[in-house]
Amino acid sequence: MRDLPPKESSLFKQILRYYEYKQYKKGLKTAEQILTKFPKHGDLLVQPVLTTTLVTNAETLAMKGLFLNHMEKKEEAYKLVKEGLALDLSSHICWHVFGLLHRSDKNYGEALKCYTNALKSDKDNMQILQDYSLLQIQMRNYEAFSESRHHLLQLRPNNQRYWIGLAISYHLLANYEIAEKILSHYEKTLKKPKPMDFEHSEMLMYHNYVIEEMGNIERALGHLDSIKDNVVDKRAWKEKRAQFLLKLNRLDEAEQVYQELVRENPDCYEYFKGLQQAKQIDIENSDDDQQEKLFAIYRELGETFKKSNAAKRIPLQHASGERFKQAVGEYIKPALRKGVPSLFVHLKQLYSDPSKSSMIEASVEGYLQSLKDKGVFEEPAEKDTKEPPTAYLWALYFLAQHYDYRRNTAKAFKYINEAIEHTPTMVELYMTKGRILKHGGDMNEAMKAMNDARELDLQDRFINSKCVKYMLRNNQAEEAEKTIGYFTRRDAPDPYSDLVDMQCMWFALEEGECFARTNKLGKALKRFHQIEKHFADITDDQFDFHTYCLRKVTLRAYLSMLRFEDQLRSHPYYFCAAQNAIKIYLHLHDNPHTVTTKENNPDFANMTEGEIRKAKNKAKKLAAKAQREAEAKKAQVKEEQNKKKTDNPLKEALKFLQPLQELASERIETQLLGFEIYLRKRKYLLALKPLLKAHNIDKNNPELHKNIIRFHKTISTSEIHPTVKKVISAELQKILPEDKDLESFTMEFLESNKNSVPHLLSAAESLFLIDPGNKARAEEIVLRIEDPAYENGRSLK
Repeated sequence: MRDLPPKESSLFKQILRYYEYKQYKKGLKTAEQILTKFPKHGDLLVQPVLTTTLVTNAETLAMKGLFLNHMEKKEEAYKLVKEGLALDLSSHICWHVFGLLHRSDKNYGEALKCYTNALKSDKDNMQILQDYSLLQIQMRNYEAFSESRHHLLQLRPNNQRYWIGLAISYHLLANYEIAEKILSHYEKTLKKPKPMDFEHSEMLMYHNYVIEEMGNIERALGHLDSIKDNVVDKRAWKEKRAQFLLKLNRLDEAEQVYQELVRENPDCYEYFKGLQQAKQIDIENSDDDQQEKLFAIYRELGETFKKSNAAKRIPLQHASGERFKQAVGEYIKPALRKGVPSLFVHLKQLYSDPSKSSMIEASVEGYLQSLKDKGVFEEPAEKDTKEPPTAYLWALYFLAQHYDYRRNTAKAFKYINEAIEHTPTMVELYMTKGRILKHGGDMNEAMKAMNDARELDLQDRFINSKCVKYMLRNNQAEEAEKTIGYFTRRDAPDPYSDLVDMQCMWFALEEGECFARTNKLGKALKRFHQIEKHFADITDDQFDFHTYCLRKVTLRAYLSMLRFEDQLRSHPYYFCAAQNAIKIYLHLHDNPHTVTTKENNPDFANMTEGEIRKAKNKAKKLAAKAQREAEAKKAQVKEEQNKKKTDNPLKEALKFLQPLQELASERIETQLLGFEIYLRKRKYLLALKPLLKAHNIDKNNPELHKNIIRFHKTISTSEIHPTVKKVISAELQKILPEDKDLESFTMEFLESNKNSVPHLLSAAESLFLIDPGNKARAEEIVLRIEDPAYENGRSLK
C-alpha cells in the first residue's frame, strides 16, 4: 500500500474528529473527497478510538456506510458495508463496522459474530475487544465476558476499569474468591485516596459486597470496619454493619447501630424490624410477655419520635384484644382530627384478621356517633375540648372505605353519600364513591362519579389518570384518549404517541383490554405488543450502563441493575399484557374467520342484515373523507391489521409465553396458558407438562379441573402413538386416578367446593364436556348461583 499524501492524511485525521464530535455530514463529505481522489486506496474506519492505519478500498466503503448509518440511511449503509466485506473478508475494520451497524439495530447476536470475525484478524484491537465485551455482558455470556476482560487487562494493566471489569466478571460467575483477590490486589496498587473520594468509597463497598456473597460474614464485618474512614455513604455502611452484627448474633452491638439508624430515619420499617430482632422480640409469638415487651419499646420510641408513623403503626400488627383496641384508637383519632386521607390505606393490612376489622369498625362507628351527638370522640373528653367539625367528615370517609372493603355496598353508599352532602367539594369523596360503584358492578356510574371528581380539580394529573382508567374499564376508549390528552404534549401527533414516548404502560394495558372486550382485536394486540416493546427497550437501555457504571464506579447499583434486568419480564405489566395477547392469539387460532369480519364496525355484531347494509352505504359516503386521513393513521391501521392477520397465531402466542415460563412459572395462569397453546398444537406431552405443574401449584383451581377433563377427552379421541399414549396415561394418573370416572371426579370436586361460584361453573361446564346429555344437571348447578346466600358472586356468606 502507498501512504496517503500529507494533504489527504490531514483530511483523514479530520474524519476521526468529525466522528468523535458527531459531525457526520462533514465527515462523510471529507471521506468522499479522499475516496474520489484515491478510489483504489481508501481510508480508515471513522472510530475516534481506533489507531490510524492504511486500509483498502473495502474499508473505505465500510467507513462511508458507517457515516450513512448515523444519518438514518440504513439500507445504503448496509449495502456499502457488505460491498466492502465482499472485497476483503479478512478486514477487521469492515467486520467491526458491520458489527456496529447490527449493534445500532439492537441485533446483538449478529453483532457478536461480526466482532468475532474482526478479532480473528486483529486479536489485540482494544476498541473491538471493549465492544465485544459489552455485547457479551448484554447477552449474559459470562464465560466469554470474563475471557475478554482478561485480555483487556493484559493489554492495559494500568487501567482501573479493566481491573474492576475483571472482578465483576468473576463475581457474575459466582467465583467470589477470585473476584475478591483481584480487588484486593488492585487496591494495594492505589495511592492514598483523597478525602470524600466517592469512586474509591464505592469500590471499597463493592469489595465488601463480594466478601458478603462469599458467605464469610465475620470477615465481611472486619473488612467493613477497616474501610470506615474511606466510606462516603455512611448510611449504607451502618446498614451493612447492623445486618452483619445480627447475623453474627452480636445483638447488643446490633441494637446500638439500629438505634442510630432509627434516629436518622424514624419512618423506616426495616430499621424497626432490625431493632426488634436485636432486642430478641419474637414477633411470631403473640403471648402477653412478648406483646408487653414490644409495646414498651414502641411506647418509648413513640415518645422520642413523636412524628414517626412507623413507631405507632407497627405495634398494631402484633397486638390483640383490648390492647389492640386501645392502640388502634390512639392511632385513628389523631388521624381523623388532622384529616389524613390515607388512614384507611395504612390500616387495610390489618383486615386480614377479622377480629381486628370488627374492632376497628366498632371503634370508628362509636367515634362517629359521639362526634355527631357531642362533638368529641368519646366520653370523658378533655375539659372544654371539642373536635374540629372536619373530624366527623373524615370518620364518614373512613367508614365508607371500610364497608366497601368488606363488600357491604349498601352501608358504604350510606356513608359516602352523607359525606358528600356534608362537603360536596371534596375530590376524595367522589373518587371513593366511584370505587364503591365499581366494586358494586356499575361501571358506567362509577365512571361518572370519577369524572365528577376530575372536574373538581382539572389540574390534578392523578385524578385525571384515575378517571381515564375508569373510562377504559367502561369501554369508552375515545373519551379516555381525549381526557388523558389534557396532560400530554401539545405538539404530539396524538395523545397516545406521547404516552408511548413516556412508556406509559398502564394506559396501554387498560386500553388493550378495553379493545379486547369490544372485539377490536387488532388494536388490542397493538397495545400489548407496545408493552412488550417497552420492556425490550428497557432491556436495551442497560447497554450504556455497562461502560458508565465502570467509569463512575457505581458497582453495587450496577450489579443490582443486572439482576433486576434478568427478572424484568416477571413484572405484572408484562405478565398481564402477555396473558391478554396469548388469549387473543388463541381466539384467532380457534376462529380464523374473525380476521376478515366486522371489526371496522363493532356495532355490526348487534345489527340486522338490513341495518348492516345501511351502515355499509353510509361508510361508502364517508370513504372520501377516510382517504384524507393522515399517513400516520393509515400506517397505524395497517399495523393493527397485520397484527391480527398473522399466519401462525400459536407461534406468536409462544413468543409471549416463553418469558412467562422462565420468570413466572410459579403462577398457575402461566401453566394454564401453556396447556392451551400446546393442546392446540397437538403436542400432548408438552400440554401435559404444564397441567401437572398447575396441579402442584393449586390442585383446586376451577380452570385446572376443567382442563383436566378436556385433556382426558382429547387424548381419548385422538390418534396418538401407543408409546406416547402410555406415557401420558401413566403421568395423568397423578392428577386423575385411573379407578375414578370423569363424572365422579367432577362431583367430588363440586362437593369440595360447593360454596364457590367459579367452582360451580367449572363443575357445570365439565359435566357438559363429559357428556352433552348432562345439560340439565349442568343447568341445575349453574342456577344455584341465584341463591341469595351467595355473596358478591364469589362464595357463600
